[in-house]
Amino acid sequence: YAGVAEAVVSTQSTGGMVRTFRLMIQDIYELPMPVICAIDGVAMGGGLELALGTDMRICSTTAKMALSETKLAIIPGGGGTQRLPRVVGVPKAKELIFTGRDVFGEEAEKIGLVNHCVEQNAEGNAAFVKSMEIACLLEDRGPVALRMAKKSYHRRF
Repeated sequence: YAGVAEAVVSTQSTGGMVRTFRLMIQDIYELPMPVICAIDGVAMGGGLELALGTDMRICSTTAKMALSETKLAIIPGGGGTQRLPRVVGVPKAKELIFTGRDVFGEEAEKIGLVNHCVEQNAEGNAAFVKSMEIACLLEDRGPVALRMAKKSYHRRF
């Protein structure tokens, strides 16, 4: 019975951890200001789910993304099954979730998973640099207008 008890505790702990992760992503999604995610490397599973909780995603050409959980016989637990279809559409989301296949930078931009895909630089931070450029554009925008625009958009979903 000890093994069964450990499995039950482990399952409960995992469930609690997944719930906490999902709530954290929701908290980021509900922040009143625009949130920009820079992907200069790998965003697999929970990493992509975290990125999907942001308002804008910028990646480099070397970026690699996937909701790969089905390869592990589990499903995305951080909200990816709900957020990905809103971003790329239902048919493409089903394909990506069911297959768990990798998506690289240029394809990510083509399917609308990211707003911009930029050529990676020697420092390996091209997406971060582009995200900071966008953030600087937002810096002199009216904070109330940005907050209300985001709130209005979120009411739709």
